[in-house]
Amino acid sequence: MSYASFTNSPAPTERSAHSVTGRKAIPADIGKNRLAALLVLAAGAEFVLVAVGAFAAAVLYYRLVLQLDYPDTPKYILESILIATLQLLVSVGLRQYSRIQTQPRHIFMWSGVSAVFFVFSFFISTIFLLKISDGYSRATVMAQAASVIVMVLCARAICFSLLQPAIASGLIDARRVILIGEPGHCLNFSGRVSATGIRTIRSFELPTFRTGASAPEVRSHVRELIAECRPLRADDIVILTSESDVPAALALAGALSELPVDVHVVPVGAIDLMAVSRITQFGNMVTMRIFQSPLTLFHRAIKRAFDIAAAIVGLIIISPLFVILPLAIKLDSPGPVLFRQTRHGYNNETIRVLKFRSMTVMEDGDNFKQVTRHDPRVTRLGRFMRHSNTDELPQLFNVLVGDMSLVGPRPHATSQNESFARLISSFSRRHNVKPGITGWAQVNGYRGETDTLEKMQRRVEHDLYYIDNWSFLLDLKIIVMTLFSRKVYWNAC
Repeated sequence: MSYASFTNSPAPTERSAHSVTGRKAIPADIGKNRLAALLVLAAGAEFVLVAVGAFAAAVLYYRLVLQLDYPDTPKYILESILIATLQLLVSVGLRQYSRIQTQPRHIFMWSGVSAVFFVFSFFISTIFLLKISDGYSRATVMAQAASVIVMVLCARAICFSLLQPAIASGLIDARRVILIGEPGHCLNFSGRVSATGIRTIRSFELPTFRTGASAPEVRSHVRELIAECRPLRADDIVILTSESDVPAALALAGALSELPVDVHVVPVGAIDLMAVSRITQFGNMVTMRIFQSPLTLFHRAIKRAFDIAAAIVGLIIISPLFVILPLAIKLDSPGPVLFRQTRHGYNNETIRVLKFRSMTVMEDGDNFKQVTRHDPRVTRLGRFMRHSNTDELPQLFNVLVGDMSLVGPRPHATSQNESFARLISSFSRRHNVKPGITGWAQVNGYRGETDTLEKMQRRVEHDLYYIDNWSFLLDLKIIVMTLFSRKVYWNAC
């Protein structure tokens, strides 16, 4: 792409500069120096906290657990300083602090935790390979790792909380950007990025030239634009372009590459699309990934292993109920003990879900009517089982065979599924993971009768939150809430 690509527009246009921010500016050097000082101070504070936390964990373990006075103090002081130094080197080497300008809080904090895992993995491997691990207690090192993680999270949370008000007040100029594009697009873009501490210092309209303009004329206008941008000392230049101007924008980006800045090209019609996408490598191509599978192969393996182990343990613990409840069901009302119902599972495939029978009828498929409060079809024992969730216990066998998971969106009867899928566009996304015995919607009180569209929408919102934010810790949290939270029993029919 050459500068001559700027010859596609029909008429010459005066290049104009306009302001899109009313906030009082501070000199670039002062803003950058203040930011650098804050980051150095934050890195130094993290170094001290990591060293103190590592040594304190060793001392507390020896005093409280081993009932000894103190560990080998000189050795553990040197070890703590070494751990703090490694943590600092990893954080600086991976540019974790310099990226605080463009990263959200949770990424900044969890990148610190990943650095801790790397540091302790390296430390343990080193002392093992050098055969100097005899003097170190494994439990002490684990206690130190836990302490260091807490210290890093605290240090980074404080740093981030100090940075944002400083940016908002103008004391720190976290990121300075020049925008090139139509004034309306520049104003909208500036408003969106200002919330993240990025300040627009100047904006220009995209240069356009008359048809047939000579290459020297094009280069002259581009050089003028570069000359105006250079003294502004921006960190980034963002070219906001429409689809028809993309070739010209790419040529302009090439010309601006001689400035010591990051140059971005943003299609104005795709800003919302790009906000939810990620640039990924796909074979030998680069693509924008809009949605990704909720769980990677590794995550699915972890979740499956936990499901199997927990289901086996659960069946062993509650095995007396598999004797008591069937007898009680037989005595309470005529009919089978177990009820099998067709529901939609992973990838919208049908599965047969097991339950202890709690009603006098066994409706399935299109012949299904949702249970309501005080429903006369529910037996006396069935009402107790539904309120206590014990009618769901046979689904542990569904978990064992792989049709369900312990945690996930609750499966609905097929006819109910089809009805709401026509009304809620994102409804079928619930089936991107295996259905669960309990779920995020249930522990937040969204269970039972869904007699209005709003109730189902709220349930779907919680299910999609679970899918988009899945983690093993979230599964554990939901299991604990299922056992101890009162919300789980709200709205039971």
